[in-house]
Amino acid sequence: MLDIKQIRENTEAVQEKLNRRSPDGYEIQSILELDRQQREIEVRRTQLQARSNEIGKLIGQKIKGGSDPKGSEIRELKNEGNDLKTQLSSLEPQEKELKAQIETRLLQLPNLPSPSTPLGKSEAENVEIRRWGDEYLPQNPKILPHWEIGEQLGILDFKRAVKVAQSRFVSLMGAGAALERALINFMLDRQIAAGYREVMPPVLINSSALMGTGQLPKFAEESFKCAEDDLWLTPTAEVPLTNLYRDEILDAAQLPIHHCAYTPCFRREAGSYGKDTRGLIRLHQFNKVELVKLVRPDTSEAEHQAMLDNATAILEALKLPYRVIELCSGDLGFSATKCYDIEVWLPSSDTYREISSCSNCMDFQARRANIRFKEAGKKGTQFVHTLNGSGLAVGRTMSAILENYQQPDGTVRIPDVLQSYLGREVL
Repeated sequence: MLDIKQIRENTEAVQEKLNRRSPDGYEIQSILELDRQQREIEVRRTQLQARSNEIGKLIGQKIKGGSDPKGSEIRELKNEGNDLKTQLSSLEPQEKELKAQIETRLLQLPNLPSPSTPLGKSEAENVEIRRWGDEYLPQNPKILPHWEIGEQLGILDFKRAVKVAQSRFVSLMGAGAALERALINFMLDRQIAAGYREVMPPVLINSSALMGTGQLPKFAEESFKCAEDDLWLTPTAEVPLTNLYRDEILDAAQLPIHHCAYTPCFRREAGSYGKDTRGLIRLHQFNKVELVKLVRPDTSEAEHQAMLDNATAILEALKLPYRVIELCSGDLGFSATKCYDIEVWLPSSDTYREISSCSNCMDFQARRANIRFKEAGKKGTQFVHTLNGSGLAVGRTMSAILENYQQPDGTVRIPDVLQSYLGREVL
């Protein structure tokens, strides 16, 4: 959430940065007008409350000094005090309502792009930072799409999954299930070795958690909600991992906090009908290993680069070609100020496809979730900076293996680093 003080004191700069995301999408003048009304009421309420307190003390002093408790002087003071209480009782709900309206509007505003985020209107203007692994591009000229080779090998079953759920679900069979487990364990082991502490969080999460990381209120249609509870299926482990510290004041010595977690993730993919309807790329349920950091503001940029390296290290260990894209301002995620997408090579479609997004949210999520830290010996608190990234999306990693390691005879070779996890060299 953006700081209302920042909007108030740097209105033109904030509006200009919001326009980098969408020239017509966000306006802040209505928020400023509500803020003006709320602050006027706050000043008036403070003045009335001060006078009310003064009258209370004055009545006590006069009675103590000998004034008649039932005399006209005391009666006039009491009448004034009662009138003040009536005015206060009217102002307090007005102020509360205005604060609620301001918060509602603030929650709809996205994070401001970083000054270093490329300017652009859509993904077409994202900037490629680097490529890796050209020497590992497969030479097999007849590579089948991963869903076809997976079905031929008997490890992916989409048709039977429809019986159990609906389209865009899959059942992993035999070695397919084993390969998924192998990838999860491999990714967790690598990220733990890189300094992340593993967490196994709840996958049912409440509305406050989704609000804290920015999925609510704007993206409610993207998530699955339980009908009779204030619980949702997690769209990403970023949500529970970040919200473990909601409404806490951390000691500065606790920072940085680095967590990794495997969870199943659930997304409606609203508005994506017709896109990637086959295979493992855009399922309603998928597995992911997530990375989350809570850090000091002065280290978040370096921590962002380190997280990107942690995620790409998985692909390099698997010898899967990839590229890194820096998202332009018009393609940034809602909570991000700066974001890198990692895209893995899928030879059957002759293109790179997203397998991870690594985002720096600065204090945007921490302000929504009220996560702060305190320096020893210093007054006041500061909001932490939060970062998140996939390390990696497991199904998409499997799809890349099934294609990049596909052999002309219809087998799939297992990457060297996975063979000890899977107990075999070939599918």
